[in-house]
Amino acid sequence: MGTVEAANKDANGSLLEKNPTVVFVLGGPGSGKGTQCANIVENFGYTHLSAGDLLRAEIKSGSENGTMIQNMIKEGKIVPSEVTIKLLQKAMQESGNDKFLIDGFPRNEENRAAFEKVTGIEPAFVLFFECPEEEMERRLLSRNQGREDDNIETIRRRFKVFLESSLPVINYYDAKGKVRKIDAARPIEEVFETVKGIFGPKNEKAD
Repeated sequence: MGTVEAANKDANGSLLEKNPTVVFVLGGPGSGKGTQCANIVENFGYTHLSAGDLLRAEIKSGSENGTMIQNMIKEGKIVPSEVTIKLLQKAMQESGNDKFLIDGFPRNEENRAAFEKVTGIEPAFVLFFECPEEEMERRLLSRNQGREDDNIETIRRRFKVFLESSLPVINYYDAKGKVRKIDAARPIEEVFETVKGIFGPKNEKAD
């Protein structure tokens, strides 16, 4: 058992030596954060990690871990924070990069506390895509015509869950001066201009 623990410690150590830059990306369903993450990766050399994608990939791999995750989701249980965090850590180590956008995580206060405890990493900041519910609803309905899971009731339920679970995380980091709010209701290009202002070199901005 000791060797596994040592290996974990070693993996953690190698990550911490690099002192990676982590940015949490949060926003409701339809806020356009996926599109903006792709732009940030292209322009600023970040690696984009989606907690949901990593869980889905693990399930697809057919590993023991993947089967356990699949069963939990089937039973309507929440996947433990540690499981998601281990997948994120592994992806961070394998990427060879030291700048990460972590998308859709932490989903709640427990996720947040566990991430900092397990990895020893605090995010540089949180990118929060603020978008009115009506606008997100409009986008999701036009984007997913014919998709069963995107009827009005489901969409509204997803908004409610997002607000209830993610707002405490946003408030926590806001109190530390670490939240960068973005008005995501505008066209993609305009939103990216704001994003560029956050990620671009500070010294290039005229005072």
